[in-house]
Amino acid sequence: MITPTLSTSAQPRSHGLPAELTSFIGRQHEIATIKHLLTDARMVTLTGPGGVGKTRLALRVAADLRRTFPGGVWLVELAELDNPALLPQAVVAALKIQDHSAQPPMQVLAEHLREQRTLVLLDNCEHVLDESALMAQALLRSAPQLHVLATSRQPLGISSEQAFTVPTLPLPPPSRGTRHDTPAPMSDAVRLFAERAAAVLPDFTVTNENRDIVERICRRLDGLPLGIELAVVRLRALSVHQLLDRLDDLFRLLSSGSNATESRHRTLRALIDWSHELCTEQERLLWARISVFTGSLDLEAAEAVCAGDGIARDEIIDLVIGLVEKSVLIREDHPYGVRYRLLDTIRQYGRERLVASGQEQELKRRYRDYYRRLSRATQEQLFGPAQVKLLTRLRSEHPNLRTALEYCHAEHAGLCIDMASDLLYHWITSSHLGEGRDWLEQGLAHAAGGSEVRARALWACGWLAIIQGEPASAIPLLDESRALGERLGLKPVLGYVALYSGMVAMHEGDAASAIRSFEEAVIHHRAGGDPAGEVQALTWLSLAHSFLGDSERSVAAAEESIAICDAHGESWHKAYTMTALGIELWRQGDTRRATAMEQESLRVFHALDDSVGVGINVEVLAWIAASETEYKRAGELLGILGNGWEAIGAPLLGFGHLIRYHDECEARTRRALGEPAFQAAVKRGARLSHDQALAHALMEEAPSPGRSSEAGQGSPLTPRETEIAQLIARGMSSKEIAATLVIAQRTAESHTEHILRKLGFHCRAQIAGWVAQRAHLSGEEPPGGE
Repeated sequence: MITPTLSTSAQPRSHGLPAELTSFIGRQHEIATIKHLLTDARMVTLTGPGGVGKTRLALRVAADLRRTFPGGVWLVELAELDNPALLPQAVVAALKIQDHSAQPPMQVLAEHLREQRTLVLLDNCEHVLDESALMAQALLRSAPQLHVLATSRQPLGISSEQAFTVPTLPLPPPSRGTRHDTPAPMSDAVRLFAERAAAVLPDFTVTNENRDIVERICRRLDGLPLGIELAVVRLRALSVHQLLDRLDDLFRLLSSGSNATESRHRTLRALIDWSHELCTEQERLLWARISVFTGSLDLEAAEAVCAGDGIARDEIIDLVIGLVEKSVLIREDHPYGVRYRLLDTIRQYGRERLVASGQEQELKRRYRDYYRRLSRATQEQLFGPAQVKLLTRLRSEHPNLRTALEYCHAEHAGLCIDMASDLLYHWITSSHLGEGRDWLEQGLAHAAGGSEVRARALWACGWLAIIQGEPASAIPLLDESRALGERLGLKPVLGYVALYSGMVAMHEGDAASAIRSFEEAVIHHRAGGDPAGEVQALTWLSLAHSFLGDSERSVAAAEESIAICDAHGESWHKAYTMTALGIELWRQGDTRRATAMEQESLRVFHALDDSVGVGINVEVLAWIAASETEYKRAGELLGILGNGWEAIGAPLLGFGHLIRYHDECEARTRRALGEPAFQAAVKRGARLSHDQALAHALMEEAPSPGRSSEAGQGSPLTPRETEIAQLIARGMSSKEIAATLVIAQRTAESHTEHILRKLGFHCRAQIAGWVAQRAHLSGEEPPGGE
């Protein structure tokens, strides 16, 4: 395999926004103002002190604008980025751009955004202010339809920027000592207090008896949202009267602030101080230690890094629960478990305490070593059924992995390249190819001497160079790795050097030399008990034999690889082998089996969001269609391919020896259809959404007696079901459909179940294909993805 781009989301998203975990209160005027600003300016920055609600407000505005930006609405969280030099790569990753070329990340971003109407939300820019400003300005110049919404404690300072200062929540007017029978509506600050208090005490409500006290609390907190949320936690132990009394004691010395912003900073600091005092001694200790993490963490990481010296490992879970209950830690649900996060303000406070304790360096060492162990353990278990779960975990841990690598590099370059090599599949599957290659190249430049660690890092860096389309850059890396492997007697190293040298030879069109390299790789990997290396070598051996027309050996190599995968419960590598086998079956003229093989692989790649695998499958299905004289279908599949290959940087990236089949298919289809009909077919394919394209490639459109008569047939769906089917075809989730039609989410899901049952389908992609087919037959434009 050369470029398996495994990801864990089965469905691509039209946006990159997190789900709201708590209700959103008020801010209607601010939302409307920011939306208006974004219509007049392409760069809007929300400013204000920590805790005022900049991020939450930006997320709500972005969510409201999703349908305005067909290119997507994407959140880039910068609080977890400690190295400003990695800012462009962080944006590439946040936008889910699966570009595997060696282009600089800024160039990748510029090309990706150039023709798309997209909104990018840069959150927490203040600690990378200059870099954020330079990047935003460059992208806005190169992408005329791009809009940027940023949050920062100060403006970025670029010429096109519109700054908006986020105010605190509206407060109730000062009490006049009287109460009317009909009280005035609750202010937003009081509504926030009431909702968060009800989460702490389910029976809590604002009544005529306690309303004045609640309003005074909110005024005392200056309407600061984070301050209100931190204060409400005290209601587990205090009455609202007691809470107000203690706030008065706490803030008495803060009344002489120089200005409103400074006062709010001091108010928030005092609130966090108070939260700290509310914690037990062990909870304070854990808070400080958890601040060493970047981004989020899970319970296992907390236990491994934070236990000891006053906290027993089995006490961690109760302490975590205590910090969640006190609103210090935020609980988040992820596909494979619960994770926890410190707000940036809370993390900075904890880090100050950690530094003051004198334990910072020890915690950094524990943190670094834990992620080194995690990387090694994951690498050792990747070949098998746990693959998706393990790589999902690494994706969640990416900010921590990056920080751990920085600690490794600062201490010893050998530690850095060792860990970066363990993360090889992570770099590939999470679209961090450039970052992974950078870590390896930097480490190799500073790691002196010859060792097994260096030999492995050399071939790993060589593989990334090949994937990025620079095989010439891989040659000296592989040569040095081979020399070290031979001198030190490292059979695994020699196996991978042979494998990737064979890929370079295939790129150069020397299939005979490639076969010798792949056969050598099989021998080394088999002797070393490395099934992952063995199946990769066998897959490429199958492709090379097929390229030379040796069908018997091509099929034999593929079948051997599939048998190894089946014995280990491995599906990802198997899908690549099945793709190779499908190509050879097509060459033999067995188009029925070839189609089945490619479509089965396509389902696996789609489930794993492997864009390169999907692209190769669609390629072969287009070749098959042309060879069966289904030229309209071939043209439509070529149209689908145009979108797919453009998204990841180049056609058949890494499988360049197959380009000749693509060119032959395109030329044959163009001749058969004629230029106007060919362009029309390509255009139809290019217009399909992701789900529609998948259904078309899998031939899972609704069955009909004849294509020419389907458009005139009555639909089995009700008008409401037809409306929902159209929205499904546009890529909307049930939640988005419910919001669009103003119905309950469960109602939308029930309608979807009825549609599936009526049409005899089993997945939403088939519905999308059915809608696209009916639109095509009636001469209408198919609904586009959002």
